[in-house]
Amino acid sequence: MRHDRLSAVDRRGFLGLGTLLGLGALAAPSPLMAMLHQVAAWPTVTKNIHSYVDTRKVAGMMATIGWGTDEPMNLTAGHQSLDPSPQVDQDTLWRLYSMTKPITGMAAMMLIGDGKMRLDQPVADFIPEFADMRVLTDPANSLDSVPAKNPITIRNLLTHTAGLGYSIVTKGPLLQAYLDNGILPGVVSRQSIPGFEGGAEVPSLDEFARRVGGLPLIAEPGTKWSYSIGLDIMGRVIEVASGMSFDAFLQTRIFDPLDMTSTFFQVPESEAHRLATNYAVIGGLLIPIDPGQNSIFLDKPAFPFGGAGLVGSARDYDRFLAMLMGDGTLDGAEVMSRAMVDLGTSNLLPDGVDLTGTWVAGQGFGAGGRVGLGPRAGTYGWAGAAGTVGGIDRQRGLRASGYTQYMPSEVYPFQGAFYEWVYADAAAMAQAKAAA
Repeated sequence: MRHDRLSAVDRRGFLGLGTLLGLGALAAPSPLMAMLHQVAAWPTVTKNIHSYVDTRKVAGMMATIGWGTDEPMNLTAGHQSLDPSPQVDQDTLWRLYSMTKPITGMAAMMLIGDGKMRLDQPVADFIPEFADMRVLTDPANSLDSVPAKNPITIRNLLTHTAGLGYSIVTKGPLLQAYLDNGILPGVVSRQSIPGFEGGAEVPSLDEFARRVGGLPLIAEPGTKWSYSIGLDIMGRVIEVASGMSFDAFLQTRIFDPLDMTSTFFQVPESEAHRLATNYAVIGGLLIPIDPGQNSIFLDKPAFPFGGAGLVGSARDYDRFLAMLMGDGTLDGAEVMSRAMVDLGTSNLLPDGVDLTGTWVAGQGFGAGGRVGLGPRAGTYGWAGAAGTVGGIDRQRGLRASGYTQYMPSEVYPFQGAFYEWVYADAAAMAQAKAAA
């Protein structure tokens, strides 16, 4: 199995449900709020993650929740696998899959801030093969195409409006063309599982991008939201713009400054004991498809996948979210400017883009993650194919992420329900504060 299947809940970011729970006035944490944070221990979240484990829906589950840039509360239940294994904790390693996308998106924001590229700059300036793209005339039935009217831009890659496809959602002849060219978004298992067949080998991110540039688009750039390999292509743009390999750029500009010591494209053998097992849910049973001790993520990937390639700990991802909550700075380390955080977490969708029937209808989209509009303003985040979810609420001063490992993620409502649990507890804290 060479790529991950994304579900509807996988594409959900931080949904900003606070308005439904009366959190409009919830501001930055006070000492009382910090105390309540510790004493209340997020009872709704705690109850539900324990319920998932107690009913054997998952082997282990945890939540990491924090106010502003303060130290988070880690809520845990269960173990790394159903077999005898350590309990999950802040250092357990999880397959983040599409929670990689916001990291790649913010890396692009850094380069925009550095003046190395522009938001509406053509991608062809960095990858010449994207200069003469063509658009399918009948995507369901043929590869017949016409010249694209608009160039693909950096904005389009960041917001899934480039007209690119994704082997996990694309249908028709273009899907087969993707498989034939190895245009796949990542890895899942050493096992051969129906629906996750592999494709051609791709030796590098450079070659991956070149092959994509030679294939037609499913829509005119800038006109339709289509979940895609855009953030993987962004990885190659980052390489060209920065003069560094994509993984080296992330390590140097994000992971090292934030002390994210447990975030990997390839998990070291020495750390395999921390990697949770990933399960397929079949007939209500958990079937191991990627055991931690023999995971495919222990192998060197063909290249670093900017859309779905990272494995990381809750501690590390929380530090990334806390950096965004700190307007680009955490523990004195300025990773990016506030202006670029503001831009990356704002609605970057092109004017007039068609969202009809998509997973983001009625919402906005920023640099690799969904953003809330109207009463949901200030929220930004995304989720992963194996049950992870994470995001921030800058308006209410809150960040939260949830972790478990099962596929497909739509089997359980965890990713969609997680923020409802968080906001329910936050509402209770706000009420307690008002009554104090």
